[in-house]
Amino acid sequence: MFNIGQVHLENSFTIVEPNLSLLHIKNKLLEFDFVVVSGRTYFTIAKSEFNFIALDEDSLPIMKWLEKVNWHPSTVSTTVELSTSKTDWRRPVLIMDNSKEEIIGIVTANQWFQHLDRENKKLSAYFYTLAETINDAVSAVDQEGTVICWNSVAERTYKIKRENILGQKIGEHFKAESVILHNILNEGRTVRGAYHRPNNDTHVLINASPIIKDNTIIGGIAIERDITGFVRLNEELDSSLPSLIDQEKPFDSIIGVSSEIQQALQIAQKVASADIPVLLTGEPGSGKEMLAQAIHYGGSKNTGPLVSVNCSTIPSGLLEAELFGYQEGVFTSEKKTGQAGKIEQARNGTLFIEEIDKMPLDIQEKFLNYLEHQSFYRVGGTELITAHTRVIASTSQPLEAMTKEGEFNETLYYRLTVINIDIPPLRKRTEDIMKLVQQFVQEFSSKYKKPIPEINPRVITMLMNYDWPGNVRELRNIVERFIILNDENMITLKHLPKYIIDTFSEKNSNLSVQNEAIVKELTPIKDEVLMIEDALRKTYGNKSAAAKLLGISRGTLYNKIKEYGLN
Repeated sequence: MFNIGQVHLENSFTIVEPNLSLLHIKNKLLEFDFVVVSGRTYFTIAKSEFNFIALDEDSLPIMKWLEKVNWHPSTVSTTVELSTSKTDWRRPVLIMDNSKEEIIGIVTANQWFQHLDRENKKLSAYFYTLAETINDAVSAVDQEGTVICWNSVAERTYKIKRENILGQKIGEHFKAESVILHNILNEGRTVRGAYHRPNNDTHVLINASPIIKDNTIIGGIAIERDITGFVRLNEELDSSLPSLIDQEKPFDSIIGVSSEIQQALQIAQKVASADIPVLLTGEPGSGKEMLAQAIHYGGSKNTGPLVSVNCSTIPSGLLEAELFGYQEGVFTSEKKTGQAGKIEQARNGTLFIEEIDKMPLDIQEKFLNYLEHQSFYRVGGTELITAHTRVIASTSQPLEAMTKEGEFNETLYYRLTVINIDIPPLRKRTEDIMKLVQQFVQEFSSKYKKPIPEINPRVITMLMNYDWPGNVRELRNIVERFIILNDENMITLKHLPKYIIDTFSEKNSNLSVQNEAIVKELTPIKDEVLMIEDALRKTYGNKSAAAKLLGISRGTLYNKIKEYGLN
């Protein structure tokens, strides 16, 4: 990861034969910083060692003198081998160029020490700059658990100043068994996306790894992302989830006359009271959440809570704690009161798991175990908790293909697909579009306290011929948009988003025969409502008389009254 800099090589040297006299060596030392005596081994004499030679006769052969004083030979090495334990630093080391098979320089022990000191400071500067650049808390400990790095984000996250923790055992500030770095030092395993709650006010996700040198753990480093804001936002969203259906008549709230949606509703009504998992499939925005609510409120669990969790919006490390809860005492020294997860919160009710295809495989395994035994352990807990909960899951992905690719637990897949209800996309049930538009117009006119507007036939034509990639959710948003923007009593093309008009133009305005027939049969919503209200007013609420006045059957009038909420 880091490239160590080049060590400085001394190149003021000469290589001499072993039969030269001391006088010759003395003269060479006046010219060079080092003299290297060659032979079966190499001996290096530095200029600073000149006085040692001066003590003997000038005529004495250098090799004789070296043997006499027991001069230690020099190691021959390459620059790559310098840092190995085989290098003998008692004498200057000769650096060999293997490609040329010649000595190219000399490194002394002092030079090597200075080089290592410079590189250590450089690496430390890189490391600490990196630690401060990361927007997460970074902490590192040595093999004894002593803190050697604590960045400014860690200071803010844990309210502990750097000077108050560096050099101290991390267990002095946190409960030892709760510190993931302790587990890393003991077990040597990496941790990815682990949920951690160091205190009541802080939630973090941890990535941690052991630092290994020569197959020995010499420390550990952890990066902890503060997700407290995310957790609080998720809790706020959970507490404010809207009810999309009429809880008294849940299945009546789902509009659909197409055979596909009617079949889906029939299956949903049959299984609503059966205490078995249900899998809802369909494109995003097709109405899976709405159908899940209908199954809950239309079934045997309707007196219990309806709790939802979206696997695609919660980090995998937090998802386990969200589902199964956690034991607070595991993370702090406080009493082990614990925090209930979604499964416990949904006890004797329904748990709706959105986008279950995004659930990590390890959590799938734990969730499957819960489905089979209706019991589980909280994160960090040792007490087996039992909670009978009805499970409804949804996905917009092909789980069967994911199972074959090993991306989804096979046993969990078969457990969920005993009852699989597929919701067709809106583009395949265009006959439902106007029914939905009518429902949403009434809903948002009431919400924003506006009169029910008429809809220009050209607007209806474009709505009928749009593919609705966002399905019912997109249609609902479009209707809410034009109710908000409309200040008149007519919805026209100017109230539609430009992309819908452009898409219609690209199709050359070709209407299908089916859509033309539907458009021709439409009566502006406001007119029909006003006619019914007028007839009821003239007949003083007598529905039979009002039906005769309108020229429709009494049954049709009852259906219209129910449809428009005129009770």
